[in-house]
Amino acid sequence: MADYTIHPIVMGTKIFDKGMMTYQHDYGVPYTIPIYAWLLQGGGPRILVDTGEMMPIVSPDREKNIGGKIYTFEEGLARYELAPGDIDIIIHTHLHNDHCENDEKCENATIYVHPAELEHAHNPHPLDFRYMDDYILEPEQRGQFKTVDKDTEIASGVRMVHTPAHTEGGMSVFIKTAQGTAVITGFCVITENFFPPKQIQALDMDVIPPGTSVNPAQAYDIMLNVKRAADILLPLHEPRFASAGSIPE
Repeated sequence: MADYTIHPIVMGTKIFDKGMMTYQHDYGVPYTIPIYAWLLQGGGPRILVDTGEMMPIVSPDREKNIGGKIYTFEEGLARYELAPGDIDIIIHTHLHNDHCENDEKCENATIYVHPAELEHAHNPHPLDFRYMDDYILEPEQRGQFKTVDKDTEIASGVRMVHTPAHTEGGMSVFIKTAQGTAVITGFCVITENFFPPKQIQALDMDVIPPGTSVNPAQAYDIMLNVKRAADILLPLHEPRFASAGSIPE
């Protein structure tokens, strides 16, 4: 079984209230998050976890805030001598628009997603405006989607695990690396969610649930399980990975 190397590629950003990441904490604090497509390389299929934004805003301020460069989809893949048509597999953590806007460009990829995400993309609740089926209609018509509703090995050393913390169909991705199991979280958090500051730990909280969650108490427990299982934690929107060329380094 090959060991994978993970390349986080910034393909968008958002500037919003930090409380969108940290449930009940740091509301009113401006915060910039990177939006990643994660390229997995291990000698087998060419795999992307999420595909980022189609038209990312690129500005010096945003790049300074995340500590890394922002790429278009094509630019980001070209860094690894790839084009959208070269991608064999896309694994989706969930289908909020900023995680799937470039799916339609990958016409040769098999796209794995939890069925609840497809359902919500087509019939979103009014409270969850982040679902937009515009970005998945074309690959769906081409028959590219395969639904996964339980823990499933997608390729040797790459496993999807159902972790409905941020969305009902959220899937974390467990990846075999030379330094143990890396987990790309299936929910939108930063490192602080897993390692809270002392004032939060003083409240007997070992983790902070996502700012937007299906069920905060359930999300808390899911996060604890993921934290225990991972040798390398990759919170989905952690800014420090914006400057990382590869994981493990």
